[in-house]
Amino acid sequence: MPVKIRLARHGRKSKPFYHIVIADGRAPRDGKYIERVGSYNPNTNPATIELDFDKTLNWIQNGAQPSDTVRAILSYKGVIYKNHLLKGVKKGAFSEEVAEERFKDWMEAKEAKILAKTDKVKADIDKETKARISAESKVNQARAEAISAKQSELAAEAEAAAEAAKAEAEAEVSETTEAEVKAEDTKKEE
Repeated sequence: MPVKIRLARHGRKSKPFYHIVIADGRAPRDGKYIERVGSYNPNTNPATIELDFDKTLNWIQNGAQPSDTVRAILSYKGVIYKNHLLKGVKKGAFSEEVAEERFKDWMEAKEAKILAKTDKVKADIDKETKARISAESKVNQARAEAISAKQSELAAEAEAAAEAAKAEAEAEVSETTEAEVKAEDTKKEE
């Protein structure tokens, strides 16, 4: 019975979420498994990987074969490297303390890389957000200027219309006054 370490798909359509499981090689992908050792969420940036390191290392040492994707995940988390170092200790290439020191140095370097990536992603998101906000403020400012120009134009038109109405009213008053004066003059002449 070949034992495999592989992914079991969960999650909804277009949003996959995987469990890392130890299963019989003949079992279906999402079927029966022996043990669940972790989870993998590729929807986040960087991908979220939760793994029971010791259980996975034990299964690898006992001969479980990881699938290609799981091998990449285990390599990323350091399980494959730790197994390699422990094989070197068994062969007598170096001591267990040296192996632990190498693994510790590797993990620190890996965590620094991951932290740098997350910082870069956050900086990119902040930069994009600031660019969108500045672009939106420019658009809002242009709209406000257009509205104020339109309002000043309407105010000028209203003022011109008021002056024209006033001038027309004055003209009517002066015409009526002239007409009354002429009417009085004609009455006086009669």
